[in-house]
Amino acid sequence: MNEQAIVAASGPDIMARLTPVQRHLAIRLAEVWQAAGEELFLVGGVVRDAAQGTRIRNDLDFATSTTPERSRGLLEGMSPAPASLYGVGERFGTMGAVFREGDEPVSVEITTYRQEIYPDDTRFPEVTYGVTLADDLSRRDFTVNAIAIDPLTSVVIDPTGGIGDLAQSVLRAVGDADDRFTEDPLRLLRAARFVSEHGYSVAHETREAMLRQAGSLSRISIERVASELNRLLIGVYHAAGMDVLRETGLLHAALPELDPMADDSGPRWGREKALWEHTMIVLERTPPRSVVRWSALLHDAAKPIVRRVDERGEVSFHGHEVRGAEIARSLLRRLKLDKATQEGVGLVVENHGRPAAYDESWTDSAVRRLALEMGPWWDDLLDLASADVTSARAAKQEAAARRVEGLRQHHARLLEEATLDALQSPLDGEALMRMFDRGPGIWIKGVKEYLRGLVIDGDLAVGDTEHAAVLARSYLEEHP
Repeated sequence: MNEQAIVAASGPDIMARLTPVQRHLAIRLAEVWQAAGEELFLVGGVVRDAAQGTRIRNDLDFATSTTPERSRGLLEGMSPAPASLYGVGERFGTMGAVFREGDEPVSVEITTYRQEIYPDDTRFPEVTYGVTLADDLSRRDFTVNAIAIDPLTSVVIDPTGGIGDLAQSVLRAVGDADDRFTEDPLRLLRAARFVSEHGYSVAHETREAMLRQAGSLSRISIERVASELNRLLIGVYHAAGMDVLRETGLLHAALPELDPMADDSGPRWGREKALWEHTMIVLERTPPRSVVRWSALLHDAAKPIVRRVDERGEVSFHGHEVRGAEIARSLLRRLKLDKATQEGVGLVVENHGRPAAYDESWTDSAVRRLALEMGPWWDDLLDLASADVTSARAAKQEAAARRVEGLRQHHARLLEEATLDALQSPLDGEALMRMFDRGPGIWIKGVKEYLRGLVIDGDLAVGDTEHAAVLARSYLEEHP
């Protein structure tokens, strides 16, 4: 290791923040590597998360001075050996293993120190091995991801100032930001995703480089773009992540269908809401599920297109739900998201205004029809409808919230009744009359209610007619 290029950082005891299983495994691996005369440092997300005191992931990433072939041999020689061993990306020097040291398996990836040179504008670098840990850390994307720790000494290696940036919750590119984004434009979306997941602010020079490099996102496959957007939307600070996309031009590069809505900001006519700000509020209020988050982002996407202002200055958005569903389905198809997400988001966007129209006059059949139309996305529809109440007037908010909650409770009652309807006596009236050779009468109701009660309590199976007959005879002996 080039000691002149690496400085030990003062900071938290990261090893102490790992789980006991992770700590034990990291030390065991480092001892094996040390005995072989090789270096092994813990790097990556687990170091970042432990350093900032957030939830610790279960996987461990290491950087090593040895080759992937030697790493494989060292892993195979361990006692106890890993439960499984595999090549993750051997041409990039990575070996993977799964250890079972506790209740949960721990995934381990060990990558040889490397540097990357990008000879042209493709994403595919020329990889150089035989470099130092400092060289390896200097080619990473952000300073918060360029921190290493020696498991045997707990010394933190931080040549780019990642510990300080973590303390200030700042996301900063390693070295020249333009170079980092040119090397792999997916890092542009990763920056916004890290804002969403961790609440970072983006350093000024990094943000400016994102603005300059946004157009290079076209070099990235649509599947990788979609994956980052999905993760961004599920993050804790997802609205902040979306704002970063908008402010850096990445929204236009990744989601040009939202340009009209993104441009619709600031004061509007009368009580009309600024669409982007409204959408971000709704997005923040939705639970972290992919369908409802995409639906929240897209539910008003068509409003700028269908917007009309009459001679009195009244604004209307007639048909924005249907047109919005068309935009949503087209956008998600372009991103190659799975068919279920495409269909779910399309349905939720198309119907998102209906729960707000609910009142006590709705019949059971009307509620059932809407629920059947929505299928597995019923909760997504109601959660979006609840989040979509953003009026500045408290009374209006409360009234709208009551309507959506009323619909939710109405549907819950129907489900409960349907469940109870299925819990019937195994013997109907015809069967009882044949069994006891008696005519119709009030006695049948008594027997059926008795048997149904046993079914509801779990003491009698719905289809157990044989046992039901025995119980019915006993009941009639006591209640002739």
